[in-house]
Amino acid sequence: MVNAHDVPSAKLISALAEQMKSVSSVQEPDWAKYVKTGSHAERPPSSSDWWFTRAASLLRKLYIHGPVGLTDLERAYGGTKALHYFPKHHRDAGGSNIRKILKQLEQAEFVTKTPKGRVLTPKGRALLDKVSKDIFAAMSEGNKALARYA
Repeated sequence: MVNAHDVPSAKLISALAEQMKSVSSVQEPDWAKYVKTGSHAERPPSSSDWWFTRAASLLRKLYIHGPVGLTDLERAYGGTKALHYFPKHHRDAGGSNIRKILKQLEQAEFVTKTPKGRVLTPKGRALLDKVSKDIFAAMSEGNKALARYA
């Protein structure tokens, strides 16, 4: 059985982002065009559909890493910030956009909250498995050596 571990993350996230656009409860708010993703970022994201890409990335991260809290996600999506002539230091990502995306994914019943953090529901896990299977099938058409693993 093919799952999210077996396909390249970039292909999985881009395919999931396209799926997220059709989910009614996952909608980009009006302010998302103007907001930075954290104090380490100099500008807002250049991609117009970054909200859906981040939602797909969060789903994959929950699939791979199990119960994950908001603080762990802020740390994972953070980056480095240059501080004048001092060495660069890590800054966590902004929690507002991550929290709002997680709430939207909870409304879509892909994610649920537990005492240890957020986890994927069976519906969310099935979505990632289905998309992974489709990507792997497309990859195995181009490479016959992969076809035996499908």
